[in-house]
Order: sequence, then C-alpha cells, then structure tokens
Amino acid sequence: MPDLAVVVVNHNAGAYLLRCLRSVFERAGGIELEVVVVDNASTDGSADAAAEAFPEVRLVRAPNRGFAAGVNRGIAATTAPYVLVLNPDAEVSAGTLERLVRLAEERPRAGAIGPMIRNPDGGVYPSGRVVPSVGTALGHAFLGPIWPRNPFTRRYHLADWDRSSERRVDWISGSAFLLRRSALEEVGPLDERFFLYAEEVDLFKRLREAGWEIRFTPELEVVHEGGVSTGRSRRMHRIHAESVYRYFEKHHARGWRRALLPFAWAALRLRAELAWALDRLRGRSR
Repeated sequence: MPDLAVVVVNHNAGAYLLRCLRSVFERAGGIELEVVVVDNASTDGSADAAAEAFPEVRLVRAPNRGFAAGVNRGIAATTAPYVLVLNPDAEVSAGTLERLVRLAEERPRAGAIGPMIRNPDGGVYPSGRVVPSVGTALGHAFLGPIWPRNPFTRRYHLADWDRSSERRVDWISGSAFLLRRSALEEVGPLDERFFLYAEEVDLFKRLREAGWEIRFTPELEVVHEGGVSTGRSRRMHRIHAESVYRYFEKHHARGWRRALLPFAWAALRLRAELAWALDRLRGRSR
C-alpha cells in the first residue's frame, strides 16, 4: 500500500499543473506515492500534457461538477491512509511529504494538517484561522477588501501569530491540506453542494465536531499562485457568496437564526459586488 495519495483537481491550469506535479515527486522524501489528477473538463491541453510528462500519474477525466466533487472522485481512486489535496497552481517548495506523513503519525488525533502557504512573492498567506463570530465575519467581509489590516480581519486571520510554530486551528487553506483517511471515512466526504469555496471549512467543522484536530505545521511549505483556474471574475465572487451562504444555512441557521437568512444573502451578494468593483478598479490602476 502506498504511504500517501496526492489528489490534484485540475481545470485549465496550464503549465502550473506540470510544475505542481514535478514538485510533488521532487519533495516526496522516502515514501511511496500514488498521484491522481482529476481533470474537471479542461480545454487547455493541460491534462494531456501532464499525462505525457508524468506517466506514473493516474489521470481521471470528469465533468466539471466543482472542486469538492473532483476531490471526492480523486480520493475514491486512491488507497493510501493519508491524502494530500493540492491545487494545480501550488508547488511544494520546502520540506518533504515524508515528514508531513510522519507528523500525522505522531498526531493520531489530527484529522487534517495544513502546511505553510506562501504567496508567489514569498509572503506568508494566513492559512490556519479561527471560525469567526458573525460580527467578526461581517467586519472582515466589508472592511477587508478596502482596509486589509482592520481589527476584524486581523482577529480572523490570527495576525499576531507568525506561523513559525505548529498550532491547532479551526480550519486551514483548501489549496493544500493533508487528510487522514480514517477520519474522512468517519465524517463523510466533502459536501458536493459546495461547487467552489467553503467546502473545506465545512469539512473541518465536521471533523472538529467528531473530535478530530485540525493542525497547522510550518514543516512543509507550499507556494500558491492562486486564481489560475478561477480568475477573479464577477461570477467567481458570486459563487463565493453562495458558498458562504450555504455554510451559514447548514451550520448556523437554526431556530430564530433562520430569520437572518434573507439578510445574510443580501449582505453576501452586496459584498460580492463590492469585491468585484474593487478588483476592476485595481485592474485599471495597474
């Protein structure tokens, strides 16, 4: 049995996919890998290029039913006790996958472990966060796009933590995370009603509720380009709003809180339009 499965869900990632896969094999360490690329109806030839460059990778072609569906399909095609879910525009840049697996073995209650995520410029992306209160979430949602260092966003991002140490957190970035298969089998697969965004937050909440830990570690580093498959279109902002709404409805809209659903939907749609408008302004300024 392989030690680690790596699942990459690809959609028009171009040459980034090749760099992603190359980094996986170069940073494997001394463990046995099984690598699966689930191609969600790409039209740019990236899946064919990956199959030609890496014949040891299993390519699964699928209709584009979203990220969660792609991850579930990839996990179902593997057998290893641990699964690394990795975005196609992410590269393992420091540390080894072997050490990540050994860390999971040393933390038997860790249902998921997230590595250090760096932006392309070398800056640290704030993976490893808390699930915010409604007030903090609203402050972050509306102030974050125009004032990134506002107190709500800083609280949500755990900004006073430099991420140089391992820590238990509420959730980690969906661009790169390790899953323990036995924990996933206990709580069930990713919820495919989330087409894109918030599916990992939902999964990690279910893991925590089942008694599993979510951990962050700096021992493995990943550079994530971000937005290669999705871009920053108006549609993507709206899909993000829909996913956050679905998460709120699923986990928090009980009893009297259901009366808040219309207001939550209106606020999220307004936030999506604000973020889209700011993206357009920044694009023009560049």
